[in-house]
Amino acid sequence: MRLASALTIAALGLGGCGSAQRTPADSGPPAELVAQARPIGRGANFHPPARGPVIGRCTPDLGPRTGVHVELFAANRVVLVAAGIGTRPPLAMSAGRIARARCYGDLVTLEPTGVVQVRTGSALRLAELFRSWGQPLSGTRLGPFTADAGMRVQVFVNGQPWRGAPQDVPLVSHSEIVLEVGPHVPPHRSYTFPPGV
Repeated sequence: MRLASALTIAALGLGGCGSAQRTPADSGPPAELVAQARPIGRGANFHPPARGPVIGRCTPDLGPRTGVHVELFAANRVVLVAAGIGTRPPLAMSAGRIARARCYGDLVTLEPTGVVQVRTGSALRLAELFRSWGQPLSGTRLGPFTADAGMRVQVFVNGQPWRGAPQDVPLVSHSEIVLEVGPHVPPHRSYTFPPGV
């Protein structure tokens, strides 16, 4: 009897879910976010592993850091920035994130979110990030992807076009850096960093 009563109450509750009048705010994510959304690409080119050298001194403690967010798009898909850039094994993982490494360089990625943690006081550029990742970066190359003939890698910093070479973009605290090769993806202007980064 209790089970039947509980099921009846649950059914009545679920039946009422769709009957409330929806307001425009309830109709889904903002149009700007939908325009910027892309799926993560499939295959090795969209998931290049970290295999480059550590940049700067490799210390056993992470130490004070500031965050930079880097987003990559190729062939209208997201390219993941690998976890483990700038670290040395053995690595200890927790919930898909690097919790401990033998040592940490001047720039590191602890998870594949695009957040790059830069040691306080370091003056680094995208060139160092890609070198430590083990991936090429130039006006026509974005990791494993090459721009079509006559096209270039597009770069945006905080939503604004970057006019210089992609590798010269400075890794400045709380910057949002977007690189694209292929169809244009409207770039994000900012990123909400986790506390302490």
